[in-house]
Parts: sequence; C-alpha cells; structure tokens
Amino acid sequence: TYITFTVETMTSHKDESTSIKITRRPTKAQVAAHNAADMTRRMVCGGVAGMIAKTATNPLERIKMLSQTGEHGVKGQKQSIVGLYRSIVQKEGVLGLWAGNGANLLRVFPAKAVVFSTNDMYKGALRKAGNVPPGEALPGSLAFLAGGMAGMTASALTYPLDFARGRISGKLATDVGKKQYKGIIHTIVLSAKEEGILALYKGVTPTLMGAMPYEGIKFGTVGLMEKMFPAPQDEKPNPLRKMCFGGLGGVMAGLITYPNDTVRRMLQLQGSRGTTTEFTGYWDCVRKTYAKHGIQRLYHGVTINVIRMAPNTAVQFGSYEVLKQTSEGWF
Repeated sequence: TYITFTVETMTSHKDESTSIKITRRPTKAQVAAHNAADMTRRMVCGGVAGMIAKTATNPLERIKMLSQTGEHGVKGQKQSIVGLYRSIVQKEGVLGLWAGNGANLLRVFPAKAVVFSTNDMYKGALRKAGNVPPGEALPGSLAFLAGGMAGMTASALTYPLDFARGRISGKLATDVGKKQYKGIIHTIVLSAKEEGILALYKGVTPTLMGAMPYEGIKFGTVGLMEKMFPAPQDEKPNPLRKMCFGGLGGVMAGLITYPNDTVRRMLQLQGSRGTTTEFTGYWDCVRKTYAKHGIQRLYHGVTINVIRMAPNTAVQFGSYEVLKQTSEGWF
C-alpha cells in the first residue's frame, strides 16, 4: 500500500498549474492502524451477521435444546417438534420461543465477531505458510484448520454466556409463567451462588472439543465448495453463493458433531434447579446416557437441528459477506 500526495504549483506569468505526485510507503504505525481498523470492521460485521441469524432461528433452537436436555415436563418420554412447540406456547407464551435469545445475542456478537475475524486472520497466516497464491481458494485441510482454531478461540472467550443461554433455553417452565432461570444476570449469579463459580464452566470440555470439528467442518465445507465451484477471477464474492455454501457447511457440521452438543447441554444443566441427574465428567455422561437410553438419546432433536442449521448458517455467511462488502473502505 502506498500513500500519494499531490502538490500544486502556480507560475504567475504563464498562469499555468503543475501537479506533482509524490508516492511513499506508509509507516509501520499507519499499517498497524489500518490493520486494526480492518479487523474491527470484520469483527462488527461477523457479530451483526451472527445476531441476525440467531434471532431469526431462535424458536427452532429452543425446541432443539429442550429435546436435547429432556427438560420439557414429560420425564422419560420424547416429545415431537409440534408437541414441544405447543408446550412452550402454553406455559411461556409466544415469547417463550425466544427464551434465552438475549443471552444468545450477548454471546453471539462477540463469539461470531471472533469466529469470522480470526478465521480470516488464520486463513491469511495459513495462506502464507502454505504458499497459496492470493485469490486462490485454500485447500480443504487448511480451511478446516483455520475454522477450527477460530471456533476454539471464540468458545474459550465467551463460554459463561453460552452456559447461561443453555440453562435458560434448556429448561421449560414448571408451570405457566414459572421459570427457574429468568435472565442472563439472574442465571449467572444464581448458578454461581448455589453451585460455585466453577459451575459457569460446566460443559466447557465438550464445548472446546466440539468447537474445533464444528467450525472446522463448517468453514472447511465452504472452502471445499469454493474450490470445486470457483468464482470468476476479479469478481467480488457473491453473497447468495456464500449463503448456499454456508448453509451446506452448517448442516454437515451440525450432523457430525450433534452427539457432542447433546452431551454438553446435559452437562450444563446438571446441578441446576429441578435437575437431579449428576455426572462426574464428559465420558461419565456419555456412558450413563448410552447405558440408560441407547445411542438414539444422543440424537434427540437432530431433525429440528438440521432444519435450523441450513437457514442459520446461510444467513450468517450471506449477511457477513454483504456487511463486509458494504463497509469496505470505511476505515
């Protein structure tokens, strides 16, 4: 990048002007400031894209989480998607479909901001390390690695908010209007008071274990599709194209990592009000759940999750691309 200065001189006797262009390299401080501003722009775009997608699909997410945790008021029985929908509306009203969305948005903005911006950063670093020419799609393995590292980075930084969201959305009101957890602050304070501060990190192990393959598969699938169906050279990325690739990546990631997601939700709820099941850790949860209910218990809610993931990730990738292109050159 170069900075160009224009100096104009005027000769009075000929009434002519002459423009002289002086071009020089920017200083290290200027480059650092530009890079920081660009990273901030990408983080804001990623965060807003995540909030749009999560709010639009939160009703499906709520139904999925209740199916995973089994905290829907009918012990030992699996409820249908329609049955869960009716239970939520009857006990919590229509707004109950968006229970936990506030905590989700507080978590999603920084999480998706970190995921999308650090994915771009990791991709840039891996592109240099792998000597991949600019403009050429990264190999699938490098796209997977970049996405996986971005996912782990975001999960580690925002986990307590994910924990709070899990408890709010993962439990149905015991009676009409009687919720166990009423908001983000209430959930965090109550959980820490009753179970200790470390309770806010229940389920963090499967979360970090799942973040690498989940985001890796998601971004890796998008990278693979871009390599299989390359866009024309010197053309801006098409948001609709990104939406299609993102939707496919989300479905693939959601299907493959779903059992791990079920385990982390069950671990988040142990020790909470109204939940009596206790596990000593990740593998104890897997072993007890499998012994009591079979492998199918780990897939409760997988159908609604597939229905949710396609539009969720499609909107994320499409919105991010639109916002990124719109804000280009602002800094």
